[in-house]
Amino acid sequence: MPRHRELKITLKPLQLIFCVAFGLWLGAVAIALSLWLALQLWPEQVQPVAQAVAPAYSKPAPATAPAQPVDAQSEMFERYKDILHKQEVQQAAEAAQGNPRNLNSPKCQFWLSQNRTAPTDKSQANVLEFCY
Repeated sequence: MPRHRELKITLKPLQLIFCVAFGLWLGAVAIALSLWLALQLWPEQVQPVAQAVAPAYSKPAPATAPAQPVDAQSEMFERYKDILHKQEVQQAAEAAQGNPRNLNSPKCQFWLSQNRTAPTDKSQANVLEFCY
């Protein structure tokens, strides 16, 4: 029967540390070279990625932004809020008309008819108040 040989492993910490550090350095170099090569081969496809990864290297934005887009955005937001409010009032009025409890309420009926013929903020508020 053959004898099994024993394998002796000796641990050399300095050599292990050097090998791990060298592997990390080689990995970083490989990543940097890959990114450089990608930028050279596909600049138009990689440009948005490069701007996201390194915004300092991209072209700087203009120092002064025009005030008009901010005003346009706030105006659009106000219109959006108005539309949402009108939809809410319309849904409330439709729900109030379909609710049998509101058919017996004279105040609700009055403000519903007022809101139907001449809708104002007051009539809309009163529909919301008296019909729920």
